[in-house]
Amino acid sequence: MTTSTELKDLGSNRRDVEKALKLIQRLFYDRSPRGFAVRLWDGTEVPPEGEPKSRFTLVLTHLGALRRMFIPPGELSMGEAYLRGDFDLEGDIFAAMDLAEGLTDFTLGEWIGITRKILALPRTRSPHSSAQGRGAAQLRGTPHTPERDRAAVTYHYDTGNEFFGLFLGQWMAYSCAYFEEPEAALDDAQEAKLDYICRKLRLQPGERLLDIGCGWGGLVVYAAENYGTDVTGITLSEPQADYGRRWIKRAGLEERARIEVLDYRDLQSFDPFDKIVSVGMFEHVGRVHLPDYFSAAYRALRPGGLFLNHGIARQQAPQPNRWERAFLQRGKFGQRYVFPDGELVPISDALSIAERVGFEVRDLESLREHYARTLRIWVRNLETRHSDAVRIKDERTYRTWRLFMAAAARGFERARTNVFQALLLKSHTGSVGPPSTRADWYRPKRKEIQ
Repeated sequence: MTTSTELKDLGSNRRDVEKALKLIQRLFYDRSPRGFAVRLWDGTEVPPEGEPKSRFTLVLTHLGALRRMFIPPGELSMGEAYLRGDFDLEGDIFAAMDLAEGLTDFTLGEWIGITRKILALPRTRSPHSSAQGRGAAQLRGTPHTPERDRAAVTYHYDTGNEFFGLFLGQWMAYSCAYFEEPEAALDDAQEAKLDYICRKLRLQPGERLLDIGCGWGGLVVYAAENYGTDVTGITLSEPQADYGRRWIKRAGLEERARIEVLDYRDLQSFDPFDKIVSVGMFEHVGRVHLPDYFSAAYRALRPGGLFLNHGIARQQAPQPNRWERAFLQRGKFGQRYVFPDGELVPISDALSIAERVGFEVRDLESLREHYARTLRIWVRNLETRHSDAVRIKDERTYRTWRLFMAAAARGFERARTNVFQALLLKSHTGSVGPPSTRADWYRPKRKEIQ
């Protein structure tokens, strides 16, 4: 027999469900058909509109989920709600990255009305939420000092070599692959990227190569083994350095390859290098320190030497209005949970700084589509290893990388971000520079050195 108290609770719950359904309709369906479904905590489903089959399902795990997703409005609130388990994303997570886009169509007055309705929902928490797991970065001191840079790197990479190995592939390359064939496997495309870099630098046996921000050492090993180059890699991550040193030892390359834990600002003890490469590192330097970064590379390079800088750049775009900024402050989630102190600048700004330091820009190539494809593969790899990721780390860490990498892929696909390889020359009197065409870049020279 149902008691009067239970009947009252059931009635209250139904009213709350109706409130949530009206809000969902207002937020996601009134303006335009949305090709995704919504499922509430009690199993109630809202079917998609505009498409016969939804690409993903937004799952609200408790009554207060909308409150925790949208108060205050913005990328960070939605990202943190996902980490806490206030909502889940089933199906195509890449399609879900457009979830907040239409919300900027509301006027400020309309959003104030919606906010009142959201605030009328009870304060509840997900039954699956946990305080355990990876938290936000807690850095102190002035950004981009050597001490804080080391702390930022430690926060990110202490997630662990085993965790990154779940999705990066055999080369442990944490940057975009190079797909010579559209359907190339990740490992093949990453090897093609490494070889492409070596060809762009026109590496020769016996030349001294510096890899700034060498990661786990894939390029260090590849260049030493296949081009006979003497390679020094530097990183701020002890776990990466340990991994790379073991890799060098297994490959029998100790005589011409090494990895040191060193800041790029501390290269004075080295003799000048013939070539320098940096892949996916200068995004973490900070705009104000880019002159120091390019100056350090310039001093470490012999006259006539080449520097290949591979990095992500922000698209130079019209400024969003204040309301758009509230929802689309891209980067806040990544700053707090993934790459603290990371900063993207337009490629035009970066090259201008490099030229003022003294470099001549010899070539510039965008690999934007390659990065979007790489990220999609990484996300799929991680999703297939979900249980392993939770075993190695925790659910929050898994959700952090799944969300961040999917959002990054969408950024490249929508041209909000780009990735460039800039080939820079340190000229000097009498230098003839590199060859005048790119022809030799497209003649692979792999496995020449035994």
